[in-house]
Amino acid sequence: MTSTLTAPLRSRTSSPALDFEALYRAARDDVYAYVATLLRDRAAAEDVTAAAFERAYRKQRLFSASRGSERAWLFGIARNAALDELRRRKRAAALTAEPADVHAALPEDDAELALRRTAVRAALATLDPRERELVALKFHAGLSNAELATVLGVSVSNAGTQLHRAMTKLREAVEHA
Repeated sequence: MTSTLTAPLRSRTSSPALDFEALYRAARDDVYAYVATLLRDRAAAEDVTAAAFERAYRKQRLFSASRGSERAWLFGIARNAALDELRRRKRAAALTAEPADVHAALPEDDAELALRRTAVRAALATLDPRERELVALKFHAGLSNAELATVLGVSVSNAGTQLHRAMTKLREAVEHA
């Protein structure tokens, strides 16, 4: 059965079509978490996430598997939408709200786990926005270093180096928390 979201694409191109509906279902929560990490504002993150998916839907015919994965392409669009929002605000992202933590400690969870999560959240707040973005792309989006490089417009080795430095800084901040 052909999805109504991808049917027009299949008729216009000869290459395999992007299954936009499946991509949306698989990535929507991760895109929201990533955007919320960049914007530090839940309401704005919802709006930007919707705008990113709208852009991706309109541009799906431009997707090329030879240039990277569907997720990397989508997160590149989400990144640009979030940066557009930050430029529109003409200010640096300020911490106003934390994105929902789907793995938040429940009352029956081990107290040590809850303390570690609190320490990681506090340590993330000490990172500069670019470092938080790297961590979010790697762990919210699950992107490889090659995909990180594509999204950020840097070399693979540069992406790996930046990620390593951010993770080292994060570990040190957690240890001192």
